[in-house]
Amino acid sequence: MNSTVRALGKVAVFCGSNFGFSDEYAQAARRLGAQIAARGLTLVYGGTHKGLMGIMADTVLEAGGQAVGIINRRLHDRGHLHPGLTSHEIVLDMRARKARMAELADAFIAMPGGLGTFEELFEAATLTQLGDHTKACGVLNVRGFYEPMRAMLSHAVQEGFMKPEHRDMIVIEADPGALLDGLAAWKAPTVTKWIGDPDPAPAGL
Repeated sequence: MNSTVRALGKVAVFCGSNFGFSDEYAQAARRLGAQIAARGLTLVYGGTHKGLMGIMADTVLEAGGQAVGIINRRLHDRGHLHPGLTSHEIVLDMRARKARMAELADAFIAMPGGLGTFEELFEAATLTQLGDHTKACGVLNVRGFYEPMRAMLSHAVQEGFMKPEHRDMIVIEADPGALLDGLAAWKAPTVTKWIGDPDPAPAGL
C-alpha cells in the first residue's frame, strides 16, 4: 500500500442532515467550515441545505470558500439542494453520490451524524484499508461523539478482526484545525488487512 502523503485540495465532509440536540454541533460545523475556507480547501459534501450540512456550506461560502454539492435525484426533486453552491452535480442515487464524492475528495471528515454519516465514513475507511484508494479519513469528535466508535474499533482489534494500524488510521480530533493538520500529515498504513498474512516489505528493500 502506498504511504505517500497526499496534498489536500478537496475535503469531503459527511455530517448530519439534522442539527442534534446541542448547539455545540452547529458551532463545530461553523468552525470546521471556517477552517476549510481559510486554508483554501474546497468543501465536497452532499449538496443540501439541511442540518449541519447546510451550516457547513453556509460558513464556507460566507468566508469566500468553494463548496461543491453532490446530491441525488430524489433529494434534489424534493427541493433540498443548497441554492448558493459554487457548483453542484445531480446523480442517480446514494451509491452514485458516495462514489462521486470519493472520486473528487483528497480526504474525508465525518462530523456527528446518523446512519448515513456512519456508513459513508466506514466505506471510505474500508477503501483505504483495502488500498482501493490512499485517502485519509478523520472524525470531528464533538462532545465525545465518536468515543463509542473508538472503543468499538479497539474491541475489534482485541477480538482479532482488525489490525491496530487500521484502527489507528482514522484521525480523531475535537479541534477542527488539529483534524485538518492530522489529515494533511497522514500516511496510509503499509500492512494488509488480513491477520496472519505476511505484510509487504518496506519500499526500497
